[in-house]
Amino acid sequence: MTQVDERDGVQDKRLAALTRWLAGDQGLRVQRMHPASSDASFRRYFRVRHEQGEAIAMDAPPATEDCRPFVRIAGLMRDAGVRVPQILGQDLKQGFLLLEDLGQHTYLDVLSGHNADALFEMAADALIRWQKASRPGVLPDYDAELLQRELQLFPDWYLQRHLGIKLNADGRAWLQGWFDRLVDRALQQERVFVHRDYMPRNLMFSMPPPGVLDFQDAVYGPVSYDISCLFRDAFVSWPGDRIEQWQRLYWERAGKGGVPVPATFEAFRSDCSWMGVQRHLKVLGIFARIRHRDGKPRYLEDAPRFLAYLDEAAADEPALLPLVERIHAWHSGPA
Repeated sequence: MTQVDERDGVQDKRLAALTRWLAGDQGLRVQRMHPASSDASFRRYFRVRHEQGEAIAMDAPPATEDCRPFVRIAGLMRDAGVRVPQILGQDLKQGFLLLEDLGQHTYLDVLSGHNADALFEMAADALIRWQKASRPGVLPDYDAELLQRELQLFPDWYLQRHLGIKLNADGRAWLQGWFDRLVDRALQQERVFVHRDYMPRNLMFSMPPPGVLDFQDAVYGPVSYDISCLFRDAFVSWPGDRIEQWQRLYWERAGKGGVPVPATFEAFRSDCSWMGVQRHLKVLGIFARIRHRDGKPRYLEDAPRFLAYLDEAAADEPALLPLVERIHAWHSGPA
């Protein structure tokens, strides 16, 4: 097994330290270790084969990542009856975790038009279990400050850095007015535990599915957020009629389970549309930042998918049309 990261031909000191930790503190006789996955953060994951089986090693550099929320929220989700990887070993100071291996296939790997109904039904049920466990004062609030900070990624990174559009004072004020409306709509919703990235790439096709990953940024916020995230994903799109069918299934089951969804499906759909726009703009900003700051261009290739999601939101909620039309206009030149 190589201990060398080929980037720039420089030895990967963290990988070497992780290997020593596995052999020393964890007492594993590692037979093979290779990358399992990476994400948009600075975390890395390695699949470790050892004499007793396989596990996942997480490398989260303490300078940029904090393992403590992962450990804490894993316990909350497990207590709620959600399948998450067991934490087999930890060194929070170094930023290392040894995790149960939930398999090699995510929902994104296996989803098809034939199995999507069953897989999304199980994902909705897992989400409802998580939301039913909600209580205030446990997770950080998804408050106005955080919602606004996320939205600001769109003008800072997508408009200015990626498209080269620097808004004048009138343009900034106009856009801020829309941000205020989006945040107000989000804050009017009932609040629950929010995974914050509940999408097929973070759901494992373990048995029984889904196993849930990437939950360390969980907050206490709008009830429509996670389900909106699930069905309008960064990497796969679905016809509107199927999304409506899945939204209705979730809304009915959530309501029966005591999750504080709106009294009517129409009101819930409206919340999903407005909440979705907040997320779509945030994601466009994040993808642009990942490309221009972190040198990972592939995420931004899915920007057209999010522009299409904005069109769908405006079709469902005509009040959003002026915002969506202006965003399309910005792609043709400065405002």
